[in-house]
Amino acid sequence: MRVNRVLYAREGPHNRRVDVDGFMRDGYVVVRGAFGADTAAACREIIWESLAGHGVRRDDPATWRPSVDVPCPSGAPFTEAATSPALAAAYDELIGPGRWTRRTEVGGLIPVRFPSEDHPGMGSGYHIEGSYDGPDGGYWVNVRSRGRGLLALFLFSDTGPDDAPTRLVKGSHLHIPPILRPYGETGLNGAEVGAKWRPSVLCRATAHATGRAGDVYLCHPFVIHTATWPHRGPAPRMMAQPAVHVPDGFALDGSDPSPVARAIMTGLATPA
Repeated sequence: MRVNRVLYAREGPHNRRVDVDGFMRDGYVVVRGAFGADTAAACREIIWESLAGHGVRRDDPATWRPSVDVPCPSGAPFTEAATSPALAAAYDELIGPGRWTRRTEVGGLIPVRFPSEDHPGMGSGYHIEGSYDGPDGGYWVNVRSRGRGLLALFLFSDTGPDDAPTRLVKGSHLHIPPILRPYGETGLNGAEVGAKWRPSVLCRATAHATGRAGDVYLCHPFVIHTATWPHRGPAPRMMAQPAVHVPDGFALDGSDPSPVARAIMTGLATPA
């Protein structure tokens, strides 16, 4: 049976191997069951507590809005999710052992999406993530992906096709390096990159970040993605989207064997 873009056991439950070819081709892999359903449920309880500070009550749908952003909380369940051995093994294979910054919290922002036909607002346009603070106060990105090794999507709730899943443009990460190359080490505001890619890039096949609570999508830092709407599912969708940090970025002189760097090199040979 062919395994496509999913981590699978090689010698044990936490010694897993990434489908590198799928990652380099499509720009993402999925770690199914990276952390347990009980851990995900405990995370959701804490997220509900954070939502209360925004006037959102679980027992009163009248207080729900299309999207409410909360910083990913801290606490034991989030530490368990962040330190998943399966994720550590995946980071090692995609980035390289000892190169990514270990953390005890998931981090990032949780855009909680509630059932609604209304436009969610921020995050609903195609974009790539910025990685570091730029001179204009925005988040910037350069061709070496300084600061960001991966974009991780932590599913804290079951997410199906009707639950406003994040949409990923397959292979789009290969179209970004030629755009960034002229800006060198300084880079470019991540929000400006979308004005520079060919519109036809968005005609590529897409995938949606669906799965069970506890699944984690690991995306190349240059993958183009967007929020989707409407949300016609039965319950709020809860997902964190932190960076997996690589302080120095990736070498592009052929000496860096990581799949992230190799994909950038492949992209540099692709017309912008």
